[in-house]
Amino acid sequence: MSGVNLAVLGATGVVGSEILNVLENSSIPINSIKMLSSARSAGKKVTFKGKEYTVIETTPKEFEGVDIVLASAGASTSKMYVDDIVKAGAVLVDNSSAFRMEKDVPLVIAGANDEDLKMHHGVVANPNCSTSQLMLVLKPLHEYAKIKRLVVSTYQAVSGAGKAAMDELRAHTEAEIKGESFETKAFVKPIAFNLIPQIDVFCDNGYTKEEMKVVNETKKILHLAENTPITCTAVRVPVFVSHSEAVTVEFEKPLDVAKTREILEKAYGVIVMDDIENKVYPTPTFTAGKDPVYVGRIRKDLAFDNAISMFVVADNLRIGAALNTVRIAEKLVEMKLVRNA
Repeated sequence: MSGVNLAVLGATGVVGSEILNVLENSSIPINSIKMLSSARSAGKKVTFKGKEYTVIETTPKEFEGVDIVLASAGASTSKMYVDDIVKAGAVLVDNSSAFRMEKDVPLVIAGANDEDLKMHHGVVANPNCSTSQLMLVLKPLHEYAKIKRLVVSTYQAVSGAGKAAMDELRAHTEAEIKGESFETKAFVKPIAFNLIPQIDVFCDNGYTKEEMKVVNETKKILHLAENTPITCTAVRVPVFVSHSEAVTVEFEKPLDVAKTREILEKAYGVIVMDDIENKVYPTPTFTAGKDPVYVGRIRKDLAFDNAISMFVVADNLRIGAALNTVRIAEKLVEMKLVRNA
């Protein structure tokens, strides 16, 4: 095999740049790679594996001859080009919310539900960042004990809202320290030294879209019954990178703390970091820039009869976006589900 022809759609964005970083060490045999963006970013230079590439404006003809498109340019852009990508014979691995809940589109966390890739019809969706890190922890526990109920509270970094949000946290923090006034633009409330219990817009049921993504995507990925009780509260926190989650899971089958640790210590992409006597547990600053999902504070839950509570932390730009996008592409090649594989 000569190699796979790739295109990175949204190559100059925060996630697009991280996709290129992850691809540097990927197992994908790359024959060629295109850097695609909007007209505004076309002409910029991007370096990949020591070679400089000129960013190209996205048009339908740019997908000709491409085998896999790794997209992180937003839902509207993915919807705009999906037909052109599929018509060209490529597989779209999409990082936006555009296709996640479509029935015929696999929603995949590599290492959790790889078999679902066999159902693809030219499009594979990458789950929401807060869902992604959670699945690598829940999947092996669910296989052993079967999830009965799930309660999640997320503490999400501003990088999940893009570069403008990261810039605002930095600028707002500096202004607060200096005692200067600051106009909030990227968030609905001030973010510096604050918490915002709203990510995305509110739905009719009082939950936000972000919270409902966790509910609905978890059911789809783990193939849970629609009536499985899942609730989520999503909070934006003044952290640059890495999402944290307080997770309580009630199971059908008995599962104690020791067995939970044993299962998670063997789980793909998961590292147990749990020694409270020595104050060892994961934090956002520790996990930033790292690939694994870290789990700590594992304990028997006091509110439910057969439940475990834990704290789950991971770099949202990697496992929550770029890393899983690349891992899906690797799986597509490995399972020979893409042209030139």
